[in-house]
Amino acid sequence: MRVFVTGASGWVGRGLVPELLEAGHEVSGLARSDEAANALRAAGVEPLTGTLDDLDLLRDAASSSDGVVHLAFKHDIAFSGDFVGATNADRAAIETLGEALAGSDKPFVIASGILGVLGLPPGQAATERDGLAEATGDGEVPIGGAQGRLANAHYTLALADRGVRSSVVRLPPTTHGDGDNGFVPVAIGFARESGAAAYVGDGANRWPAVHRDDAARLFRLALESAPAGSVLHAVGEEGVPIREVAEQIAAHLGIPAISVTPEQAGDYVGFLGRFWSVDGPATATITRELLGWEPTGPGLIADLEALRVCA
Repeated sequence: MRVFVTGASGWVGRGLVPELLEAGHEVSGLARSDEAANALRAAGVEPLTGTLDDLDLLRDAASSSDGVVHLAFKHDIAFSGDFVGATNADRAAIETLGEALAGSDKPFVIASGILGVLGLPPGQAATERDGLAEATGDGEVPIGGAQGRLANAHYTLALADRGVRSSVVRLPPTTHGDGDNGFVPVAIGFARESGAAAYVGDGANRWPAVHRDDAARLFRLALESAPAGSVLHAVGEEGVPIREVAEQIAAHLGIPAISVTPEQAGDYVGFLGRFWSVDGPATATITRELLGWEPTGPGLIADLEALRVCA
């Protein structure tokens, strides 16, 4: 299969590319810089130089491919405060890729997030069926509270009614491994600056987690065999208590782990403060049964203990 991957040189993409190549697929990838293009070329990927805003390039790449995996997202502007701009660019890219694939029955897999699943009672583990409304008369499967990335996932799932084998892989906020530059390394950086590793209240709130290589394997399986309209959870651990994360950070940095109030959280973890106290466990039972996916990578705390997750 000839596969086009956006975000091929990114964190999950660097795990997915070898997965696809080892499975015998031919890969092309979006590269927004010469450095990214060179890295992709060295990995055996055909680089297509451009950005998510180059819609004609995206359209042509999808049309000439047998399947698409969309991993790219404008995290830089999202984390600097323009999340609306990032999700709007994401939506334009998804619409363009989806239009190019309409009527082809080709696979289209996008990355989304688990913490964005809204409306669950506190402490209830999110499943792949949560966040989905009942099917409407026109066959679409709306996502409740559809806004931002949830709305983009909604649009992707609805492409199943237009002849696209679309699926959504929900990633935990902690997709970790050697070279991780996500939320936990960001928290490590803030802890180093503030002199303390913070958790909110008793720190019993949990985040799901997955090793990057396990997540990459799930994206490959979704591309190869996920039924149209599937929601999949890349969850290796259902819920890691944030207090344990803070204590590991504290131990490695030689600083105290402290309890703070929700209002104080931003002083210790920066922009993460607004959801550092969220209790958002999630399961992947449906995903495992559907695709035979079994995570094998080390857990988040094991990675922290081995210093494989770093700032």
